[in-house]
Amino acid sequence: MRKLIGLIALLLACSLAAWAQPRGDNRHQGGGGQRGASPPRGRPEVGGGHIPSHGPEPYHAPARQPAPPDRGGRRTFAEAPGHPNAPHVHAQDDHWVGHDSGRDDRNYHLDRPWAHGRFPGAFGPNHVWRLEGGDRDRFRFGGFFFGVAPYDYGYTGGWYWDRDDIVLYEDPDHPGWYLAYNVRFGTYVHVQFLG
Repeated sequence: MRKLIGLIALLLACSLAAWAQPRGDNRHQGGGGQRGASPPRGRPEVGGGHIPSHGPEPYHAPARQPAPPDRGGRRTFAEAPGHPNAPHVHAQDDHWVGHDSGRDDRNYHLDRPWAHGRFPGAFGPNHVWRLEGGDRDRFRFGGFFFGVAPYDYGYTGGWYWDRDDIVLYEDPDHPGWYLAYNVRFGTYVHVQFLG
């Protein structure tokens, strides 16, 4: 009987310790915070498990001039120290850096948008998908196949095609494309549904 009471006390102590831990799951948190505000200690400004509460807004007139191109003629995105030089989302306010080229961006033009149909799965912050294999040309998750836009190939360096978590958002400006947000990096690329 003493062993049983001891075991129950031990299990109770362990469960209380686990219950008291801070919650790291940000899937249901809003974008909160002010633009330019410093992130809380220990929370990165980009990536680190943050999941945006929403996708980008449709493009309107630019509020500021886009960043100048780098030596290779491509845009730069590292607008602050420690930010990646790739399209990314700010963790403190869910601002989508780099999604400001508008509907007429030749890099994302498709002659036949949704040639393979529209993605029938779920979108948004409550639907985290685990990559299951492939590469930037053709990758898989949840039994669905996608391919990265050729213009965005350079932004997928370091992605683990067999285990990274991504969240899919609809692209409000580029017909036929979706935005695959990499939870680990906080970066995103345009992807096309392949079936």
